[in-house]
Amino acid sequence: MSSTASEFEKDTNEFHEHAVHSAKALHMETIDEAVAAEQLAKEMQFVDDTRAHEIQEQLQKSRQGGYVPVSPEEWKAHNSLNLKFDFMVVPFCTLIYLFCGLDRANIGNAATDNFTTNLGIPADSINTATSLFIATYVPFMPFTTYIGRRMGQPLFLSIAGFCWGVLTLCQAFIKTEGQLIALRLLIGAFESGFFATASSYISLFYPRFNLAFRISLFFFAYAVSGGFGGLIAYGAFNINGSLWGWQYLFLIEGGITILLALVTPFWLPAGPDSAENLSGSYKVSKRDIFESLKDFKLWIMLPCGMLTTMGPTGFTTFLPIVVKGLGYSGATANLMTVPPYVAGGCLVLLFCWSSDRFHERCTHILVGLTIVIIGLALTVALPEENVHSRYGALIILLAGTFIATPLNTTWLAGNTPEPGKRALILALNSWGNLAQVFSSELFQSKYGPSYSYSMKVLLGLMILAFFGYASVAITLRFVNRSRAKKVAAMTPQELEEENMSDKRVGDRKLTFVYGT
Repeated sequence: MSSTASEFEKDTNEFHEHAVHSAKALHMETIDEAVAAEQLAKEMQFVDDTRAHEIQEQLQKSRQGGYVPVSPEEWKAHNSLNLKFDFMVVPFCTLIYLFCGLDRANIGNAATDNFTTNLGIPADSINTATSLFIATYVPFMPFTTYIGRRMGQPLFLSIAGFCWGVLTLCQAFIKTEGQLIALRLLIGAFESGFFATASSYISLFYPRFNLAFRISLFFFAYAVSGGFGGLIAYGAFNINGSLWGWQYLFLIEGGITILLALVTPFWLPAGPDSAENLSGSYKVSKRDIFESLKDFKLWIMLPCGMLTTMGPTGFTTFLPIVVKGLGYSGATANLMTVPPYVAGGCLVLLFCWSSDRFHERCTHILVGLTIVIIGLALTVALPEENVHSRYGALIILLAGTFIATPLNTTWLAGNTPEPGKRALILALNSWGNLAQVFSSELFQSKYGPSYSYSMKVLLGLMILAFFGYASVAITLRFVNRSRAKKVAAMTPQELEEENMSDKRVGDRKLTFVYGT
């Protein structure tokens, strides 16, 4: 080997060792309490020839980067910190969301215990009240999320939970259809900001590819809330007291929600800054509002999210009625809802863990939708008298129903780096809950007891959602490749200026890679 070649190899090795050392040093700063987050951010915006090539390659392949520890010490610190948040933050937020789901869906359990008959109101009153719930739940989302950011998220979650808990309890004493509708409208208003506020709150604590599994715990709670609600309903309906069984149901679930809400502000930290050396004082600016409203990825993902939301919103409320239509009795119908919800809860955890593990969102959503489509196809194809097989199809259907929504949320959150805008984007994305209006109409009593028509409509909509999400991934890949061509013509200095300039912010920067 010539001396020139030897010197070149030596220089190359030294450069590589220096780069690795620098990367490790930069990563070690993330666990050094003396380092400010702002300084770390500036250093991460530095671009040299190597980094410029990496940016172009990531854009070309739509391979979104994420935080990856590079040393055993950093892995230990990273896991220790995640574990701390896993014990202190996520379980309590998940528990509150569990009762949010219970308090939203318990009207469906009450319907199996002669709720409308005892009150002397029309059977479709439940569908009407469920549809009108959206009249306050959806429009209020951006405003209540904004209030949550201004007030402080733990305090907001506490106040909202306390209010909807009281309103749930009050449902035990209603006498008329008007009172039922009024209470559901108020519950919708106080529940409206919960999911977006809690999701954006949790996203402050975790890196991009540690987030989906934590968000999935929310949907695990939402999924098992149906099964857990069935167990509570089964017990409440067997209480031999002076009240109707459905009254005990509202009293039990409302009372527990109130207790949880009172503990919330004392348990949850105000933000990452109160637990670690990070800045959590993010506000929603006017620019965040305008950037959110003109964000193209929100508006192409929202219709898909709306379609896939029809499953969770419809079945968490009306599954007891659908199961009862198969021929099971009132209390038993509630008990039989448990296995489908458990299947849905377990699969959403598995899929979201896998999504984080492989740094991928769209394919996981499409596989989840395929499971839903198979379940719906079976419920449509199987004879109505084949009760046990149709019940098995419901289990398959519910197994995939809850997968798309948390991955949709995490996909949007990971593609929206600014915390203020992220909170608003998640709130606007929650407008997908408008689907509950349509799902409520699909499960009217006139379509029972088999609800075959409802299942056929849902089957068509889920197929449409499948192609919708595939189109979203293709669009984001196209944007990434378009940016890659522009980046290829820029010098490292120009790319660094692009990183640090406020002309384009967050995901609008040419150097930002959209995850797919």
